[in-house]
Amino acid sequence: MNDQGEKKRLSSPPPEPDLDAIEAPLLVEAIYRRWGYDFRDYAPASLKRRIRRIVELEGMPSVSALQDRVLRDSACMQRFLVQSTVSVTSMFRDPSFYRAFRALAVPLLKPQRSLRIWHVGCAGGEEVYSMTILLHEEGLLGRARIYATDINQMALDAAREGIYPLEKMKEYTKNYQVGGGRATFSEYYQAGHGHAVMRADLSKNIVWAQHNLVTDASFNEFHLILCRNVMIYFNTRLQERVHRLLYDSLAQDGLLALGRQESLQLTPHESCYQALDSREKIYQRMV
Repeated sequence: MNDQGEKKRLSSPPPEPDLDAIEAPLLVEAIYRRWGYDFRDYAPASLKRRIRRIVELEGMPSVSALQDRVLRDSACMQRFLVQSTVSVTSMFRDPSFYRAFRALAVPLLKPQRSLRIWHVGCAGGEEVYSMTILLHEEGLLGRARIYATDINQMALDAAREGIYPLEKMKEYTKNYQVGGGRATFSEYYQAGHGHAVMRADLSKNIVWAQHNLVTDASFNEFHLILCRNVMIYFNTRLQERVHRLLYDSLAQDGLLALGRQESLQLTPHESCYQALDSREKIYQRMV
């Protein structure tokens, strides 16, 4: 390299650093120390996108500015929690899952005199009500106790109300029908003022409770655990921790349902299950 080229190289400014990539880990560490919510093992790319959206929604100039507000303002922390844990869901999401569940899982649950069911990461409750409708139609709801948990208390409060936009009911009705529904979907809600209110008897056996998969332990033994489309937001280490938690919470011969993009492959307890339906991710604990 000649002297002119060397001089040009030395005078070139260094590339701009990705400040979000630097600031995001500092933010989640600060949130853990201040509020106890642990996002440190969430998938970095997904978490970074959500943090950037929260920065925009809060009108902050940077992630560092958001950190300052989150540490001092509990209301801002709650808004952060809502936005960072929001999940896309719907009633009878992935209808083929519900068809497979009716065919394969229901016969294994019917011999149980009482059923303990854990619905992990229940968000706004759409999938919880979907399962209660299915259990009702299969004659199992009356002997089931369903624990619907989420890290987000505001989402739990909304789920407990069971009120959804009426405009969504057309989509949900189609999902219900494709998923093997045995009645008329409109029988399960009351419409009015642009909203649909789910029938009260569908929630009488549901316990809505806050639970943090990252930090909280197992709290019961279950015949069925539904943890669908939750772990896609976690890194490998946190996924392994959650799989251990689910395994420890599942009764012998109990059933585990995961999301389409999730798998037991390469997890610590892969050999402890048999797949009832590998496509719909329905498994039974054998060991």
